Amino acid sequence: MSGFLRIVRGNATAEEIAALVAVLTARPQATPAPPAPQTWRNPARAMRKPLVPGKSAWRNSALP
Repeated sequence: MSGFLRIVRGNATAEEIAALVAVLTARPQATPAPPAPQTWRNPARAMRKPLVPGKSAWRNSALP
């Protein structure tokens, strides 16, 4: 038997090989990883952080 499946030990019958192939083809496929979050379109990004009085506070007041 040549191909992707090779029995290396024991004497498997045709029914046992068919059962093994059925189980291997019925298993769920690996799902791709979820995409990374896209923070550039997050509406919370436009919200300003709380202002802290101190050095450069006036500059930070204009930045989101």
